[in-house]
Amino acid sequence: MTETIAIAGAGIAGGTAAATLREEGFEGRVVLVGEESLPPYERPPLSKEYLRGEQQLDQAFVRPEAWYDEQGIELRLGGRVERVDAAERAFELSDGERLGFDRALIATGARNRRLAVPGADLDGVLDLRKPADADRIREAASVGAHAVVVGMGFIGAEVAASLRSLGAEVTVVELFSTALYRVLGSQVGVVLEGVHRDQGVRMHFDQSVERFEGGDRVAAVVTTAGRRIECDFAVVGVGVQPNVDVVTGTDVVVDDGILVDATLESTVPGVFAAGDVADHDHPTFGRIRVEHFDNALKMAPVAARNMLGHREPFDDPHWFWSDQYDVNLQMAGVARAWDRLVFRGRVEDRSFSAFYLSDGVLLSAVSVNRPRDVRRAMPLIKARARPDPAALQDEDVDLRTLAPAPA
Repeated sequence: MTETIAIAGAGIAGGTAAATLREEGFEGRVVLVGEESLPPYERPPLSKEYLRGEQQLDQAFVRPEAWYDEQGIELRLGGRVERVDAAERAFELSDGERLGFDRALIATGARNRRLAVPGADLDGVLDLRKPADADRIREAASVGAHAVVVGMGFIGAEVAASLRSLGAEVTVVELFSTALYRVLGSQVGVVLEGVHRDQGVRMHFDQSVERFEGGDRVAAVVTTAGRRIECDFAVVGVGVQPNVDVVTGTDVVVDDGILVDATLESTVPGVFAAGDVADHDHPTFGRIRVEHFDNALKMAPVAARNMLGHREPFDDPHWFWSDQYDVNLQMAGVARAWDRLVFRGRVEDRSFSAFYLSDGVLLSAVSVNRPRDVRRAMPLIKARARPDPAALQDEDVDLRTLAPAPA
C-alpha cells in the first residue's frame, strides 16, 4: 500500500521537507497542509525588501505553486491542522477531514506574542508575521508618519530601519537596556543602537508599554516609565511563541516547543518536528529552540531524510543574518551566557567581530560588516573548540587555523 507522509505547516520548513522527500526518491503520498492561502515563502523579506516595496511577493516563494502539483505533492492551503491524533496516526483538519499518515512532520512554526495592555486592539496597533501585515505597515508609513516600534530585537530593529527608509519618523520602546540585548548582550547591542540613533531613531530603553491611547485608532503610547509618545501607528515586535496546540493532550511531549531528539523525532515514533516549533536536543548546544529562517531551511531536509529511515543528527552550528541600513550583521552559534567576549577589528568603525566564550569554549561569533569571520568560526563552534583568545583577537591569524585537528 502507498505510504503517506503528512506535513502540518506550509512554511519554509514544511515546503523544504516536502521537496526533499521527492529529491530523496520517496514515491508515496506527500500532503502539505498550510493555514495561509500562499505557497511556502521566505519570511525574512517581510521586514526588509518586501516591506520597503523593493521586492514582489512572488519573488519570496520557495517554488512556484504549480511546482508542487508537478511533483505530486498535495498542497492544501487555506486550512489548518487542528490536532495531531498521534495514537491513531491522523491529522484532524479544520474542514473536518481526518488525514491518516504513516509518518508526520510538525512544522507549525510560531505566532507573535501579544501585549496584554489596554488599547492593544486599537486600529493602527500592528505586528508583522505575514505579507498582509507588511502591506498594512507600508501603507501606514507615509512620509512624515510617526511610528512607535515596541521591541528592539531583530524584527523590531529591521522594521525600524525599513520604516526610516520609507520616510517615517520612528521611536522605539524597549524593555531591555539596549538594542538586541537578549541575543548580543550590551557591548555589541549598543553598537547597533548607535547605528539606529545615527539614522534618527529615538529610543527609550528599560521600559515597556503600559497602554495605547486613542479613540478608534491609536494616537499615543504610554510607557511604564510614564512617558507619553504620540504616534500615527505602532508596530509591536515582542517575540513569538511556538504553535504546539496541535499536539495538546497527546503523547507528543512539549516544553519550550515540541521536544525532539538529535534526529528531530518527537517522543512519538514516526512523528517529527522542525523549524520554530522544534525544541531540539542539539549535539553541541544541548536543548534549544531556534527561530531563525536558516535553521528551518536546514532542519527540514534532515527531518525528511530521517522520516525515510536515516538516523542523521541535526548538528548545524546555526547561522543568522540581519541587514539594517548599510550594516550587515551575521551570527553563528548559540550563547545563552558567556564569561568572556573577545573583539577582532575596530568596534568604533563598525567593522568588527565578537567571539563569545564560556569556560574557554567558543559558543558564538557575531560580525558587523565582516561576514567572513563568522563563516570561518563556524567549524570552531561546532567542534566546541577552545581557541586562544589572543589568536581570536589578532587579525593576522586565519581563524581556520584555530580549528582542532580531526579525531
